[in-house]
Amino acid sequence: MQSLPGAVTYLCDVELFSRADRTDDASLLAGLAIGDEAASTAFVRRFQGAVYGLALSVTAEAGLAEDISQEVFVRAWRAAGSYDARRASVLTWLLTITRNAAIDAVRIRRPTPVLDDTLDRLIGATLQAEGPEQLALRAVESRHAAERLRSLPTEQARAVVLAVIGGCTAAEVGRHENVPLGTAKTRIRTGLRRLRDSLREESRD
Repeated sequence: MQSLPGAVTYLCDVELFSRADRTDDASLLAGLAIGDEAASTAFVRRFQGAVYGLALSVTAEAGLAEDISQEVFVRAWRAAGSYDARRASVLTWLLTITRNAAIDAVRIRRPTPVLDDTLDRLIGATLQAEGPEQLALRAVESRHAAERLRSLPTEQARAVVLAVIGGCTAAEVGRHENVPLGTAKTRIRTGLRRLRDSLREESRD
């Protein structure tokens, strides 16, 4: 029986991809870095859902989230050589890239104040990220994060979300909310203090 080169090639590809799918995350990232086709395909397949989901959570726009997802994997390929497994898992590292890319896109396309009904969405996105603001994040990571934020005066809740979750500086918060820099700093500082106090009270219960 005559063999079918196309079918053989297809079967080999399936076997390679199947093997890559069983590879650990760091090895797939290494394969992505050197341009290994099977590893790159498996890497995207493994993480595309998480990347797209986080991008969509931050932007609330499907088309923009798709564009961000593509950009994230390009950034991951370029930065793969700098990945340090001692500092974060591949997923955390990739979601940090996603979060940064999504925030960049939102800042460019939507320089408007955060509305109350976006608090839950922004909190959900933040829970998947790690960063230097861990102290503040601990105040919004519990089951009642949304309720705790909503207990703040609206202007303080917005300032906290923009600063901690949106990654904005105090100056950027001021521009978003059309208030002086000093007012923005006060809202952020007061809101975070109230969140921390609320967290301490909850921990005593």
